[in-house]
Amino acid sequence: MPADGHRGAEELAAAGGAGAVASNGKPVESVWDFPRPPRVERVDWRVRVVHSGTPVVDAPWAWRVLETSQPPAYYVAPEFVDLGRLTPSAGRGTFCEWKGAATYADVVAGGASVEQACWTYREPAAAFAAIRDHWAFYAQKLDECWIDDERVVPNEGSFYGGWITANVTGPFKGGSGTSHW
Repeated sequence: MPADGHRGAEELAAAGGAGAVASNGKPVESVWDFPRPPRVERVDWRVRVVHSGTPVVDAPWAWRVLETSQPPAYYVAPEFVDLGRLTPSAGRGTFCEWKGAATYADVVAGGASVEQACWTYREPAAAFAAIRDHWAFYAQKLDECWIDDERVVPNEGSFYGGWITANVTGPFKGGSGTSHW
């Protein structure tokens, strides 16, 4: 923890501080200012996912979940997902202490299947009802994930599915050596 007691303070200051405008035109924000328990909020930003040259998602808006230490995860309504490209995953599901039980799907595109590339909450906790049956996608596993005209950087590691954009500062939980945060 930094001497000032605020993890991420240096990264936030380097980006111009909270509320400054990032290169993508969005306000700068630190994941260390995100709440715990997490908050869900709607954003009117275009969200796209492409794999093997095949569009999988093209949404004019999404819900994003903001949780301390993690880049936002974006959840898109099923009407903006090519559901024909999703097949139920054979792997196990997971349980989030805040949102509930997650169900995973593989993404099939370009003649290949990407295992557990996305997830949804069929029966989320009441505070997360807005994301019921909406899909979130792992940028770590898919070729291209976009917010508006910005290609996102995937969250390090394989557990968290956050999308890093120019306006979001870390450090981010998920990479090697961060499990104790």
